[in-house]
Amino acid sequence: MADKELHIESRLAQIGSVEEPVTGAINYPIYQATAFRHPRLGQSTGFDYSRTKSPTRAILEAAAAKLESGDAGFACSSGMAALQTIFTLFAQGDHLIVSLDLYGGTYRMIERILGKYGITASYVDTNDLDALEQVRQPNTKALIVETPTNPLMMVTDIGAACTWAKRHGILTVVDNTLLTPFFQRPIELGADIVIHSASKYLGGHNDVLAGLIVTKGKELSEEIAFLHNSIGAVLGPTDSYQLMRGMKTLALRMERHESNALAIARHLQSHPQIAEVFHPGLPEHPGHEIQSRQASGNTGIFSFKVKDARLVEPILRHLDLIAFAESLGGVESLMTYPAIQTHADIPAEIRDAVGVDDRLLRFSVGIEHVDDLIADLDRAIEAARAEIEGGQAV
Repeated sequence: MADKELHIESRLAQIGSVEEPVTGAINYPIYQATAFRHPRLGQSTGFDYSRTKSPTRAILEAAAAKLESGDAGFACSSGMAALQTIFTLFAQGDHLIVSLDLYGGTYRMIERILGKYGITASYVDTNDLDALEQVRQPNTKALIVETPTNPLMMVTDIGAACTWAKRHGILTVVDNTLLTPFFQRPIELGADIVIHSASKYLGGHNDVLAGLIVTKGKELSEEIAFLHNSIGAVLGPTDSYQLMRGMKTLALRMERHESNALAIARHLQSHPQIAEVFHPGLPEHPGHEIQSRQASGNTGIFSFKVKDARLVEPILRHLDLIAFAESLGGVESLMTYPAIQTHADIPAEIRDAVGVDDRLLRFSVGIEHVDDLIADLDRAIEAARAEIEGGQAV
């Protein structure tokens, strides 16, 4: 059966299973080699030096491109390395339009690194076409979209944003880390580039650091290939193997992440100590309709605000099953405090304007039994409430 006829669950499970022609190994092997023999002068097996192309990485990259409906894939040493590779498309004097509710590391790279080279950015709600038009400049080269955003889960209409960008000759880059190609494929909606922090849901086990880029179009793919090789922040063969292994179970994991997170979000909506819940799977979420239209499901991460900021520290201290840790997308549940962790590099006035304040907690829901997660969270919240009411909070 042709690959394009298979459902995505089958394509994920079969990554690397038919590409090894000699032994027929079901799992594609790790080629731990940096150099490859040339048959003769002027001839190549297709592999010369592993920074340029590695057999194990090549299988991963081809799988990523197919899953995202792109033309080429590029595996990088981290999500930030992938982002840096994309950003080197731009030059001094160029301007970018970027999602307002933004991962702190992306903001840090734009402001503290790209800014030194004369590249500027405007941060807006990328679902607001009027706002996009207001900040657009003659030198605007790219629209960088996170959807849903991290941590407030703001949703952008990818098709509308890409149509607007194409009308003005602007490149569109969509961060698909939170939904993965299992639930959302931005290139099919008009995006030029898709980026992943593959350390998250694609890897799925909190044990591999990786980034992925997928491009659409021959010229753009060739340019990213040149940058990928020239910069050299490529993924090694062992990490490529681990990432492929994780991706084989992506469908199963995302289904459990989604169901667990939605059940907990609904539970917290009626909790007396919770002021607000941000999850696009909830009908009350302002991006619910768009999300339902452009994606086939929801991520396992969401955020919520407690009614009293004094609850935050004791909640995190009393969690047992849920780990107080950064990152997201693994099988283990993690909770973090964006204001002083993932988004600490974003100025306080911007965080407050967006809503990343001192009452916000981000929950990456794992694949544990949902009743155990709810019980752990309820116990932590109740213990925190008792502490602050008793005047013992620290």
